[in-house]
Amino acid sequence: MATQIFLNLPVKDLPRSVKFFTALGFTFNPDFTDENATCMIVNDNAYVMLLVENYFKTFTAKEVASTSGAAEAIVAYSVDSREAVDEAVRTALANGGSLSEDAIDHGFMYNHSFQDPDGHLWEVLWMDPAGPATDAEDSGSGPAGS
Repeated sequence: MATQIFLNLPVKDLPRSVKFFTALGFTFNPDFTDENATCMIVNDNAYVMLLVENYFKTFTAKEVASTSGAAEAIVAYSVDSREAVDEAVRTALANGGSLSEDAIDHGFMYNHSFQDPDGHLWEVLWMDPAGPATDAEDSGSGPAGS
C-alpha cells in the first residue's frame, strides 16, 4: 500500500510558481529545491513536485501536455470551510491564476476551481463531515419524521 504521494507537474517559470503557491499558503521543502525543481508540501503524506519543463522531460519520453487546449489532470484538495474554498480561488485569481469553472454547491460538498499560471487545473473543495443527507433525512420520513 502506498504511504505517500508525489505529483509531478511541469512549470515554465519556477520562481513564478513558487510565488503563486506561497500566496495560497503552501510551503516548500528546501532540501528538494533547486533551480530545476521544488517540493511543495500539501501535508505530511502528499507533495507536489514543480519541475521546470526541460527537467520534467528527463523523467519521461512523452511530450509535455499543452495545458492551453487540453487537461492532463485535475488536482483537488480540501479545505476546512466553504469560505476557505472561495478565499483560495480569490487568492489564486489575485496572484496570476485564472478561473476554471464556476462554483458547484451540492449542499454537503462545495467546490470551485482555478488554473495556475501554467494552466494546470486545481479544484478546492469542502465536504460536510456528516456527509450527504440520507433519503430519510431529505424526505422527513423514517423514525424521526414518523
